[in-house]
Amino acid sequence: MRKLGIGLIGTGFMGRAHALAFNNARTVFELPVSLRLAALADADTERAQRCADAWGFAQAHGDWQALVNDPTVDVVAITTPNHLHYPMAMAALAAGKAVYCEKPLAVSLAQADAMRHAASAAGVVTRVGYNYQHNPMIGWAKQIIANGELGEIISFQGEFSEDFMADPASPWSWRCEVEHAGGALADLGSHLLSMARYLVGDVVSVCADTQTVHAQRPAVKGGDTLKSIAVDDQVHALLRFANGARGTVSSSWLKHGYKNHLAFEISGTQGSLAFDQERLNELRLCRKGQDGFQRLLAGPALPGYAAFSPAAGHQLGYNELKTLEVHELILAVTGQGADGSDFDAAWAVERLATAIRVAAREQRWVNVNSV
Repeated sequence: MRKLGIGLIGTGFMGRAHALAFNNARTVFELPVSLRLAALADADTERAQRCADAWGFAQAHGDWQALVNDPTVDVVAITTPNHLHYPMAMAALAAGKAVYCEKPLAVSLAQADAMRHAASAAGVVTRVGYNYQHNPMIGWAKQIIANGELGEIISFQGEFSEDFMADPASPWSWRCEVEHAGGALADLGSHLLSMARYLVGDVVSVCADTQTVHAQRPAVKGGDTLKSIAVDDQVHALLRFANGARGTVSSSWLKHGYKNHLAFEISGTQGSLAFDQERLNELRLCRKGQDGFQRLLAGPALPGYAAFSPAAGHQLGYNELKTLEVHELILAVTGQGADGSDFDAAWAVERLATAIRVAAREQRWVNVNSV
């Protein structure tokens, strides 16, 4: 059986999630290739070796370029801070490697555009980590919409909020740098924008408002020195979809009590559908004429679910969604699937996010195609 070598860059939360997903994929799926965890890279050489040993990677590198150049690596998985996505992905594409990059794709639309064109020229598979779309319940929601059970879609209302930056004493991090990140819109909102496009379709114009609530944060935890913050803490936007539907999206990392509140309601002329990632194994569906919503539970009849559990209501989690994403990546790399967001799709999300920033800055409606 053909061997597929995986190279992982980064050992933080997302690096560990990717490592778990690749390991889990070998366990729960019959893969068309023999998956080999070939190499892991981190700027901290000792940490790279420690994580490689713990996570099952054959070797460790203290330099990400060495991993890209490693002949045993066929797929480069990038889980670093956002500003490093561009140089790492471009180097991997130049080396002819498939690229699996975390979201958002880049820190500017120009970078994202260059990345998608480089991917096209290289002729390799690319995927971006919009893992929430790989939830079997989201696939079910998409099927309900496609089957016409909601009628003509007229409204999308979405929110992705968390509270990990709610405390103004929370220290500065790379997420607070415009050049390195992009605020709540990039960190959380990109998932929501991708979800809106996936379920309802292209967005043609936007109007928006963004706000930096805490203009300064401690440079280090518990420190007295403050650093200025320029990225958005919260964003609210109005959307007009190509199919005529209207929408609202909002995102905040200041909202107390929310830990992973990626939620949406989709309304049509014949019904409504609702979802909340904090209850990721459920959909709520109301068809015309019903008095209230019906609760739909995830179960083994849904694609992907049965790989983890033979019984309904037994719950998938975050790491299972990442495993499903990795499975679809592997199928794509081996020419047996086309699901998932590639660099073209991720560029479209970045263009939409850029249009929202322009609309907020200029306080007007913005045509997305004009950005």
